[in-house]
Amino acid sequence: MIDTHAHVHDRQFDGDRDEVVARARDAGVAQIVTVGCDVADSARAIATAKRYGLKASVGIHPHEAKDVPADLDAAFDALLEECVVAIGETGLDYYYDHSPRDAQARALRAQIRYARKRDLTVIFHHRDAYDDFIAILREEFAPGMRGVIHCFTGDATQAKTYVEEFGLRLGIGGVLTFKTADALREAVRAVGLGPLILETDCPYLAPIPHRGKRNEPAFIGATAARLADVLDVPLDDVLTRTNATTRALFKLS
Repeated sequence: MIDTHAHVHDRQFDGDRDEVVARARDAGVAQIVTVGCDVADSARAIATAKRYGLKASVGIHPHEAKDVPADLDAAFDALLEECVVAIGETGLDYYYDHSPRDAQARALRAQIRYARKRDLTVIFHHRDAYDDFIAILREEFAPGMRGVIHCFTGDATQAKTYVEEFGLRLGIGGVLTFKTADALREAVRAVGLGPLILETDCPYLAPIPHRGKRNEPAFIGATAARLADVLDVPLDDVLTRTNATTRALFKLS
């Protein structure tokens, strides 16, 4: 298994990060992408990735879009190392609106353009901003680019648009296991296994039966098992296909 979206560099893991990574490996997690949310957080993600043999991303979360560096390209260039496999997470979040919406849009466009120039995958965060988000993708996300909608929780129509129009992958996490996630399960059935990849978004959104606990990469197996059940396919098929999709998405060896 590969956890394609985690935050193992988060302060919540400072007391037991060694054990968290060890538990992930014991649970069969072959690789983890630890995802940056601003410049300082991205640097921390990279340092954690280098220490534990993980992968990392560099990005400005929409919550932090109000503080984008004046020269984003230079700031990101200074961070790029071999372990960096993606730009993001970046996107639009109109649920919290921690940054002005125009600032979010500018930051999103700038990061897509940067990823295009550097041939890096884009990790997208989207919440309650579908129409504006799709409009920006249509203007900025060029054919041949690679990207994933992290923590996808949309409906079947949205899933098909992301996959069929843009060739995006959908990150499936613990929400799939929640009792209230019927629409997400229908969306997963609508697109099938091909475009799906696994994630935890730890320390957030722990899957059932770990709901209420701090999430960690070792819990990803619960999501994989639920995905196999939803699609009525063998668990081995889920693991084989999502691993292959992830390796192609992030150009992992």
